[in-house]
Amino acid sequence: MRLTTKGRFAVTAMIDLALRQHTGPVALAAISQRQRISLSYLEQLFGKLRRHELVESTRGPGGGYSVGRDPKDITVADIIVAVDEPIDATGCGGKENCMGEDAGRCMTHDLWSALNAKMIEYLDSVSLQKLVDEQLAKGVTIEGAPPKRAISSQPVVKPIKVTAPNSVFALGTALNK
Repeated sequence: MRLTTKGRFAVTAMIDLALRQHTGPVALAAISQRQRISLSYLEQLFGKLRRHELVESTRGPGGGYSVGRDPKDITVADIIVAVDEPIDATGCGGKENCMGEDAGRCMTHDLWSALNAKMIEYLDSVSLQKLVDEQLAKGVTIEGAPPKRAISSQPVVKPIKVTAPNSVFALGTALNK
């Protein structure tokens, strides 16, 4: 079994998001920049994560994504399964037809099936919170939330000082001086 970039990037992005969950919604563009993951790829992954209720989205200015459940209740297996990452080391995808449609299982099918069970068991035992705690223990620092811009309900009105003539007659008078 080889974990593809889809699973790796999904787990990495979820750790990044969970690290910043207390600063409000996190923009995918910020995760993309910090983790060097394509923004369009993250959008695809987060669509799948949202459908599995692992993340929540907030629209509008200051919007972004936040963790959908308590990080203690989200496992690495949940994340990988949500992005359609197969956790399967068998050659047949678990269908027991490794040698062909009518030929049956290969001699190592049980070995790979047992490995699948162990991988799922392990990935299901690692919570998102554990991964966040490990990052914090390594000294990862989280920058504060960007300052909010004040938005006034009243527009700022600045007086306009006109220095040009306001009519043809005033222009003629100004030129004759």
